[in-house]
Amino acid sequence: MTYPSIISQEIIKIEGDNIHKTDDVLAIEEPLEISLSIFSAQPPVFDKNISITMRTPGNDLDLALGFLFTEGIIVSPKQIDNFNLGENTINIQLNTSESIDLSKIERHFYTSSSCGVCGKSSIDAIKTVSRLNAEKKDFKVNEKLIKKLPAMVRKEQAVFDKTGGLHAAAIFNTKGDLLFLKEDVGRHNALDKLIGSAFQKEELPLDQHILLLSGRASFELIQKAAMAGIQFIGAVGAPSSLAVDLAKEFDITLIGFLNANRFNVYHGVERIEI
Repeated sequence: MTYPSIISQEIIKIEGDNIHKTDDVLAIEEPLEISLSIFSAQPPVFDKNISITMRTPGNDLDLALGFLFTEGIIVSPKQIDNFNLGENTINIQLNTSESIDLSKIERHFYTSSSCGVCGKSSIDAIKTVSRLNAEKKDFKVNEKLIKKLPAMVRKEQAVFDKTGGLHAAAIFNTKGDLLFLKEDVGRHNALDKLIGSAFQKEELPLDQHILLLSGRASFELIQKAAMAGIQFIGAVGAPSSLAVDLAKEFDITLIGFLNANRFNVYHGVERIEI
């Protein structure tokens, strides 16, 4: 099932003394209810709504799996038995042959498109521990290449070109080849979609890659990146103080205010070839 990600809207446009009607294109924002079921020979042994997130429709399976993975609920595609995709709903069905930590899903989440940690009681509740065996990699990225990344992502943002209203998360290899790109009205959703796509392809950890964020770098985005084993992050916007603290804790190279002319390095300058 597919959904449109944009919609046309009649607006009044004011340009100087000129006032006229025209059409504008908007990015669609709708809720996605993520539920989880665990089946056995009997009725489901577990069947619960896990999250409602405001998102741009599309790549909903990637989004759901990325969310469940970065929350520490699932760790392997082998745990997925099936899924049912409805209109603004997705149910992920887990099998019983793989161990599931049900304590991870005792909380209910409400996630808005602007803040992926809204509704969580404390920072401690979202400091999930990655179970990936991601070793620290010795690699460097050329600073000239780093400055080119935002323009490369911008060129590939098809929906942003039409609406101007979407965030992007993109994964590059250290040579600057674009491997994954996802867009969404929520920056955390874009990253969950990206990580969910890599999760399905069994390409985690992304420990020799560059993550580019089209907006600011918040704590939760660094946490999600750490869960996926990512060790190099560039953001077009500013990082928060807590994001920098977490980058230091996980030894993640963190760059902010990245554009074609400059960037700031908040941690991990040793991975940058200058």
